[in-house]
Amino acid sequence: MGEAMYSTKSANQSKALFRGAFILTIAAIVVKILSAFYRIPFQNIVGDIGFYIYQQVYPIYGIAIVLSTTGFPVVISKLYAEQREKGNVDKSRLLLFTSFIYLQLFGFICFLILYFGADIIALWMNDPHLTVLLRVVSIVYLTFPFVSLLRGYYQGIGDMVPTALSQVGEQTIRVLTILLLSYLFMQKGYSLYLVGGGAMFGSITGSMVSSIILFMFLWIRKEWKWIAPSRGMFRTFAVEIKEIFKALTFQGLMICLSGMLLIFIQLADSLNLYSLLTINGMEKGMAKSLKGIFDRGQPLIQLGTVAATSLSLTLVPLITRERLSEKQSNLTDKVQLALKVSIVIGLGASAGLWAIIRPTNIMLFENDLGSTELGILGFVILFTSIILTIIAIMQGLGRLVFPALAVTVSFPIKYGLNMLLVPWCGTKGAAISTIITLAFVTVVLLLKLKKMFSARLASFRSIANVLWATTAMVVFLKGYIWGTDIFMDDFHLERIGAAMQSLSAVFFGGIIFLVIILRGGVFLEQELTLFPLGSRLIHFLARRDRDKHGEKN
Repeated sequence: MGEAMYSTKSANQSKALFRGAFILTIAAIVVKILSAFYRIPFQNIVGDIGFYIYQQVYPIYGIAIVLSTTGFPVVISKLYAEQREKGNVDKSRLLLFTSFIYLQLFGFICFLILYFGADIIALWMNDPHLTVLLRVVSIVYLTFPFVSLLRGYYQGIGDMVPTALSQVGEQTIRVLTILLLSYLFMQKGYSLYLVGGGAMFGSITGSMVSSIILFMFLWIRKEWKWIAPSRGMFRTFAVEIKEIFKALTFQGLMICLSGMLLIFIQLADSLNLYSLLTINGMEKGMAKSLKGIFDRGQPLIQLGTVAATSLSLTLVPLITRERLSEKQSNLTDKVQLALKVSIVIGLGASAGLWAIIRPTNIMLFENDLGSTELGILGFVILFTSIILTIIAIMQGLGRLVFPALAVTVSFPIKYGLNMLLVPWCGTKGAAISTIITLAFVTVVLLLKLKKMFSARLASFRSIANVLWATTAMVVFLKGYIWGTDIFMDDFHLERIGAAMQSLSAVFFGGIIFLVIILRGGVFLEQELTLFPLGSRLIHFLARRDRDKHGEKN
């Protein structure tokens, strides 16, 4: 009877874990989609130079978002759950209060560096007018500790709803603030730097709303008594305080660094792309415009990465479960499948975007300027999807340091390659340096993952079929765009015509790619059943694969 009760409790905990992971995954996808989509109307409102101004400062805000969303809340939730499981009420309170002090100190130091060093950073970017924007965004570092702590607390007690609502609420209010203020300021004829400051103010309103949502949960549920510190706890638990500081510094920062891949790439471009263009003789207005055009790639990359990683990352909880159950063969299968999904969707999205980049550029940003550079940047989706999948796998297996180091090294590599390639071929050089950097990080992580698993990570047959599906899709899309160009020119549809071309091309190209992938046997029937709507896709499998699975059953 005791074993049955234990089994039931374990099953309930497992269900709660997966339900919580599902809620956070959905919230993360919604946040990323909002984060990608708002940039399109924003660029349409402020133009390429206005977009350049905003994107120069955005990576600084992006770092704060990672700190408050991934690293620190994850570590706090893990430590709090452990103390709660042991029934250590005083130590769990100590953890929360010590974490709050640590994060406040960390955030205050970041604020001081950014606020008082804003003019130095702006000069590094070769644009002193960015000082005000940097000081505006520095305020976010004063609010993120409170948000991180409460998200960690709620995740630690297994309640993911407050975290999910705070993330979605923060991003929604931030996006609305950006679009509303930028539109109003442009209507009033304010300078583009003031418009950019108004857009950056959205980061403050968003973080305030996130804090209010989390505070409301505390207030309504009257949970202050569970997190308030007890008298004299610092004298009693001096050793434990050191351990908490060590865990937050080591584990928290490692997870944070692992989540900053694209932010580091954008930060390198913010610090030296514009300055390299102007140093090499380009007029400042032209350089700002070219950097803004180059930054059009960010929403495309984000949307593509969300699509490419959302399926593969759903397998990570399964990988963690297989590791805990010590079933090495099942664990290897799940790792192989996660990698396969990231490669298939990543390559399909990258190559498809490259094939239709010109009409897509016109549809979203009014003209086709920078289409060559944006086409190159599209392959960021492939490498990023593989990298993020491997990092999630390694973290699920308890490896934190290596992925953090691999991501961190991307910044100096990208910065150095910019210095080498931008003077030679401008923003195209920046796009190439991004691809080289991400390709290097991908290879390093794959080699490390290969050492962790003796089995082959991908079969030659699968890779050959993926390449064949990609080639067929690209050939079709290029022919489709060429053929419909003639029709669009006759009717002078321009942006509407580009939208019709792009959306229809995505639909037809996606079907061709998917059918060839499924008919080519890249995925087995039992693999497809692990994904949403996977049972519907089984009907597209070649008969021999369906029969083979039927014989096994």
